[in-house]
Formats: sequence, C-alpha cells, structure tokens
Amino acid sequence: MRLVIISGRSGSGKSSALQLLEDVGFNCIDNLPASLLPELIRRVAEQPPQENTQLALGIDARNLWHDVRQAPKVINDLRESGIDCDVIYLDARSPVLVQRFSETRRKHPLSDSHTHLLEALNREKELLAPLASMADLVIDTSSLSLHQLRDQVKSRVVGKDSPGMAILFQSFGFKHGVPVDADLVFDLRCLPNPYWIPELRNKTGMDPEVAEFLRSHEETEEMQRDITRFLERWLPSYQQSNRSYTSVSIGCTGGRHRSVYMVEQLAKTFASQFENIQIRHREQQK
Repeated sequence: MRLVIISGRSGSGKSSALQLLEDVGFNCIDNLPASLLPELIRRVAEQPPQENTQLALGIDARNLWHDVRQAPKVINDLRESGIDCDVIYLDARSPVLVQRFSETRRKHPLSDSHTHLLEALNREKELLAPLASMADLVIDTSSLSLHQLRDQVKSRVVGKDSPGMAILFQSFGFKHGVPVDADLVFDLRCLPNPYWIPELRNKTGMDPEVAEFLRSHEETEEMQRDITRFLERWLPSYQQSNRSYTSVSIGCTGGRHRSVYMVEQLAKTFASQFENIQIRHREQQK
C-alpha cells in the first residue's frame, strides 16, 4: 500500500493535486479527520489483497484543530507500522494566497468577522507547521499555473517509480524570491552576468552562446566544481536518511542565464549517480 498525504495552506492548490492523483488511479479522500486515518488504513488492509493499492488523503486546517495537531503522531505511527507514506506540503507566498482568495471570493476556513484574511493565513501556517516540518516534499505553487502544478505533482510524486531519492535541480531568480520548497540553495550572483552583453540579454542559459560565455570564465568552472563536490559529499547522506525528495535550487539575479546554465550542467553530472533526476527552470515557466 502506498499512502500520500496532501496538506498545505488554503489556496495553495491541494484540491488540484488530489484531482491529479485521482486521475492517475489513487483513491482520494479530501478533508479526512486525522483521527480516522488509522481506522481507514485498517479497513483497507482487511480487503482482499490488490496490487499497487494507492491512497491519497487531504489533511488541512478544515480538520478540527485537535485532529490537525495529532496528525504528525498518527502519520509517524503508520510509518513505523510499515506503511509507505509520503507527506506532500503545498504552500505559496502570503500575498499570492491573498490574491487567489480575492479572485475566487472564497471564504478562508479560519476567517470570521473578527479575523481578516491575512491573519487567518498566518494562523493556518502556525497550525500546520508540524505537518510542514515533517513533509517529504514541499512544493511552492506561487508561480505555478494549474497545469504546471499538475505536471509537477505528476512528475515528482506519481513519477517516482525509480528507486532511491528523487532530486530536483531548480533554477530561479533572487529578485522573484527564494523558492519555499528549496532544501539546498546556491547563489551564483557573483559570477559574470550575460545579461550585460546586449546580444545575450534575450537568450537563456540553455542557448549555446550563453553557455560559451559562461564557460569562458574560470569563476564559472570553479563554482561548478565546488557545488559538485559539495553535492557529491552530502547527497548520499540525504539519501541514507530515507529522504524521498531533495530540491537543489540554483539562483542568480533574474533566473534566466547563470542559474539555468548551472542547473543543466549539474543535472547531467548527477544523472549517472542517481536514477531520478528532475529539472525545473522556474522563471522560464512563468
């Protein structure tokens, strides 16, 4: 049996993630009280054996507060009993969530006549913090469209068929904010910037001209060697600690030249060492 718990703040895309999992064959239940989870697992286990039984459950702030608080213990107990359980936590920057609520005119589950939306979102973050801290995978949906979110859930959660840890190499621009789903962050803003070369400005780190410019500077090669050595030393330790997912985020100023180039190079290097390597260029997907 495989169990996937989807959690996160309201407006972050949990319903869309559950719908995608349902579309690919998971049995999905949204807003299940955490206290009922052990009984549900027991009942499923009592059914005639089926190959690849897959459950996906939504647990969030709509649960009774005492159910949410006991969710981490319930999940740990299930893991200790041998259940393959992944916790996926979705989140977005608070201004993005506020905008999404204003566009849909939905009511936040924790808001009332005395609690405005931003206060409710902050309260929700505190309430869900224990679940966020134990998550196997955090996905920042701030800059994702609905289709991009579904694609990322499909590639990172559903597509995790290869054994071992799934590693995402992600490029981003610091001027657009550090991804909240980053496990490791490397800053390339000290490297020569192709943006200041007029003929390279509108190209990206995937274009040969930009790659040639960056490779012509020793600092780029040194940075790549240093990051590679660090990851070669520590990624195996992450894997040995039974992590299912790790996100390596590479940032430059705008997220289009230096970070894109470096992500492509690192992904090629580690593809021979890990079976599940994924790439995302955040600013190019906007």
